[in-house]
Amino acid sequence: MNFVATSADVSAEAVFGEGTKIWHLAQVREDAVLGKNCIVGRGAYVGSGVKIGDNTKIQNYALVYEPAVLGKGVFIGPAVVLTNDTYPRSISPDGSLKSTQDWTPVGVTIEDGASIGARAVCIAPITIGRWATVAAGAVVAKDVPAFALMVGVPARRVGWVGKAGFPLKEEQGFWVCPETGAKYIENLNILKEAEDNA
Repeated sequence: MNFVATSADVSAEAVFGEGTKIWHLAQVREDAVLGKNCIVGRGAYVGSGVKIGDNTKIQNYALVYEPAVLGKGVFIGPAVVLTNDTYPRSISPDGSLKSTQDWTPVGVTIEDGASIGARAVCIAPITIGRWATVAAGAVVAKDVPAFALMVGVPARRVGWVGKAGFPLKEEQGFWVCPETGAKYIENLNILKEAEDNA
């Protein structure tokens, strides 16, 4: 069963799946598509045409500007910003106010299972790989590989994380999750799940 708070501003042209909850003062614009069991927190903004996969959480006051695409099981922390303008200006060189026809929006793509920490900023156009973690307060300006742990301004990779979100530890040629025991293999700065996890 869906829930939309009475103070939320949800376009009649937005589509959302079964079990999705949209909380107080959130705004979901026209043509946004949210999957099943999503949560849009208090005061969050979801732009026109944004695509959001099942089981994704967008925490309070996060700003997800179009044309962002979020996979399944993505976590967007409080006050995260996904930008959409490479060269932002309020006015044109002649001093006139810019309109939507004066620039082309670019999006942030966040793949399945990735997490973006509180107050992080993701500067479009970038892709954040599946199951990656961006630490709170980081500023991400380049693509992020799957399973990467990114921190800082500008964000840099300081390690790897597994599907459980815990930093991985290197053991006998594998990267191992201390929580689940799942193993991963690194090759040329790319991390993949080991075949013996099955």
